[in-house]
Parts: sequence; C-alpha cells; structure tokens
Amino acid sequence: MQQTEKGGTEEATVDVKFTDLPNALIACKVPEDLFSEGSSLKTTFEALFRSFDPEVQFQYFKSFRRVRISFSDALAAAEARLRLHKTDFSGKEMRLYFAQSVHIGNPRLEPPKPDKQFLISPPASPPVGWSQSLDATPVVNYDLLCAISKLGPGGKYELHTATPTTPSVVVHVCDDERGGDSSAPDDSDQDDKPRPLRPKIVQTRRPDYTPGEEQ
Repeated sequence: MQQTEKGGTEEATVDVKFTDLPNALIACKVPEDLFSEGSSLKTTFEALFRSFDPEVQFQYFKSFRRVRISFSDALAAAEARLRLHKTDFSGKEMRLYFAQSVHIGNPRLEPPKPDKQFLISPPASPPVGWSQSLDATPVVNYDLLCAISKLGPGGKYELHTATPTTPSVVVHVCDDERGGDSSAPDDSDQDDKPRPLRPKIVQTRRPDYTPGEEQ
C-alpha cells in the first residue's frame, strides 16, 4: 500500500496482486464425446481456451466427466471463466469453476509427536518421566470382619449413633427362612413345599425437622 499527502488530504493506493488466485479451471457438464479418443470436439474445446493462453494444459477425467484446464497466469484463468462460463458447447451449457489448490507442507507422512505415542496400543515407548506404579498392599479390616461375624438373624445393630443434627443408622437383620433349624433340608428338597414369606424391611424414619435448630 502506498500513501501520498496532497493539500492536507491523504490518498491511498492499493497494489493488487493476483498471485494468490487459482490458475486452473474445472470444466463440468461437457459432452461425453469429448472424452473419446480421437474426438474432433477436443480440438474445438481446446481452441476456446488457447485464445486466452497459448500454453494452457488440459487434463481429462472421464470417470468424473470433468476437465482440468491449467493456465500459466491467474488473470488468464479469470478472463476465461468470465467469458466462457455457462456458454453453449456442442449443445451443453458448460460450467467453469476455479480449481481449489491444497497446500501440503511436507509430502511425507510424519510420525506422531512423542507426547502422543503412549496412546497407541501397544505404545511405542512410554512418555518421558513415566515409571511403573506399584500396587498397594491389600488392607484387611479385622474390625469389620468381626462385626459381620456377630450379625445374627432377627437382631438389629446400630452402625452410627445419632447426634443432634444427624440420625442414627440401624441395620435390621432378617430372620432365617428355616426358623433357625440348621438341620432343615436344603432348598432342593423343598420344591413341593410353599416357602414362607420374607419379612418386610422397615425403613428408618427420618427425624423431625426443627427450623430453629442449627445445622
């Protein structure tokens, strides 16, 4: 951009560069005979674009029914599209579109970064600073085992004592279905006998809420 000052006013002039514009066109909706070998339509088709650029090159894609026209100058490609887009060619309305250019920094596929390699199964190598973690020694809670061994049918046990702000937790153990008779036969021998109903578990009632009580 160039700026000049004349009479206290500023005038700006912008230099437009067409280097970023695509220099190729994609022609679609062309006759199928254009892709035949030795077709006279090719000579007529190529002559339309050689009038804008004598060094134009053509690539025919028969499976897609597309033709790529590569110009040596982006201005020639823009002028050709302006004049030939949606024009009649051998009974078909030819459509011309600018070809999208894809820039690939490196033509080779690079390996993933080292900080992501541990996500691969199996990992190629562990990340820096990684070390094998040791499993902790299992802890046996003998107090819990002792309390469980003392549980018997028909009893109730208070696990948590009530406080002014929290209720108590009481476990009610269900009675034995066989009435405490250890000599009773197994369930396999009682298929023909009706089973006694299970006692209903009484839910612990929530204590009354007092609005003035401090939580």
